[in-house]
Amino acid sequence: MNNTISTIQRRSFIKGILAAGAFPFIASATPRIFAAAGEKKPGQKVKIAYIGIGNQGASDISEFAKTGLAEVVALCDTEIGAPRTQGVLKRYPNVPRFKDFRQMFDKVGNDIEAVLVATPDFSHFPAAILAMSLGKHVYVEKPVAHSVKQISLLIAAEKKYKVVTQMGNQGHSAANYFQFKAWTEAGIIKNITKINAHMNAARRWHKPKFIGLKDYFPEQPTPAWIDWNAWLATALDHKFNDGYLNGEWRCWYDFGNGALGDWGAHIFDTAHEFLELGLPTEINPVKIVGHNPFIFPQASTLAFKFPARGDKPPVTLTWYDGQKNLPPLPSNAGEVEVDANIPPPGGGSGIKGKGAKAPTNGKEIYSSDGLTFQGGTHGTTLKILEKDKAKSLKLPTVPKSPSDHYKNFLLAALGEEKTRSPFSVSGPLCETMALGVIAQRVNAKLDFDPVTKKITNHEVANQLLDGVPPRPGWEQFYKL
Repeated sequence: MNNTISTIQRRSFIKGILAAGAFPFIASATPRIFAAAGEKKPGQKVKIAYIGIGNQGASDISEFAKTGLAEVVALCDTEIGAPRTQGVLKRYPNVPRFKDFRQMFDKVGNDIEAVLVATPDFSHFPAAILAMSLGKHVYVEKPVAHSVKQISLLIAAEKKYKVVTQMGNQGHSAANYFQFKAWTEAGIIKNITKINAHMNAARRWHKPKFIGLKDYFPEQPTPAWIDWNAWLATALDHKFNDGYLNGEWRCWYDFGNGALGDWGAHIFDTAHEFLELGLPTEINPVKIVGHNPFIFPQASTLAFKFPARGDKPPVTLTWYDGQKNLPPLPSNAGEVEVDANIPPPGGGSGIKGKGAKAPTNGKEIYSSDGLTFQGGTHGTTLKILEKDKAKSLKLPTVPKSPSDHYKNFLLAALGEEKTRSPFSVSGPLCETMALGVIAQRVNAKLDFDPVTKKITNHEVANQLLDGVPPRPGWEQFYKL
């Protein structure tokens, strides 16, 4: 049993959270500490609550349903009743529903063993850390959280509360994961010195209304179907405007982590893990087009410098985003198979179909041994471009995945597997991406100390590591 927080302490904490949130009630149910992973009986399902049930959340919910291992016990969305929530509401008409996850935990927390957090980037943290502190397993969409501080706190909470965690980079349970792991262990992928990763499809902030933006959107009347205070969560106070909703939040530094935070976790996640890149020491915005204090650049090129790790050489990972900002490609660049299950980027297009040459989203990995590996995104596998050299290599057998990302999470909650993208793995990846977002925002080279987790050459950027101070009533989440 996970007895990190006693029943009385949990009850008191929930009461404090609700009081700070100006709720007219107190916690009426005593939170129950569920059995630790591995203590459930065979054939049992995981009692799961869904926080964020539209768009990506709806997709995740469908995938969880396919596993046959999920028992849905609560639905939560700040926009319950909006058109994008209707599909899930109709699918689960008798499941309790809420607009505020704090109220959900107060009312039905006893029934919850795990949660999905599929809200906007900036609001992942409070829902995830509250759930973890209450002994719930968490599946959190990528990126893990919005700021380096939030991500670091979630990494620590994973160890503290000993719950199962998984970040929603689904390809981390697919073919590319097992190939990269097997090829690295067999010494096929080694002596890597350079990686180019790119996401060059159209993004929401490429729309004309965002070009040259000089302020936040003007205030609109707040509709009855949204709990705007709960939607804002720990973010700075903003006046309501529906231009921040339905995925448009990703355009804004205050709410999203841009193309890098969205797609980096699908493109260079396996390289980051199996090359043991850790955290960079330098992030250099080589190219920023359309720098803006409110929204992400129209195009950016960021060079991340990673130091040597044991016998592994230093690596420069260069990220390219923007519609006309592809990296220089090898002359022998070939065709890359593209997973038909990969959804198009929200608000844009640009992923080419099967057999596309130089897809707009992908990676090229260079070894000092003269091998170049080319791949796409999510679960798509790598190809060695030097075909003659490849023929002389003894490629290892790559095992098939025993479970997709969703089933892997639920099986881990049941004690039958370990998650492949726990916060201990996905957290440092997301911290790296969050550092890139800071470089985009200040448009300056950053020197970073991975030990102290400080930016040593830019005070404003160093302050951005913590994100914005939470609004009154939300600061408790940083004290768990």
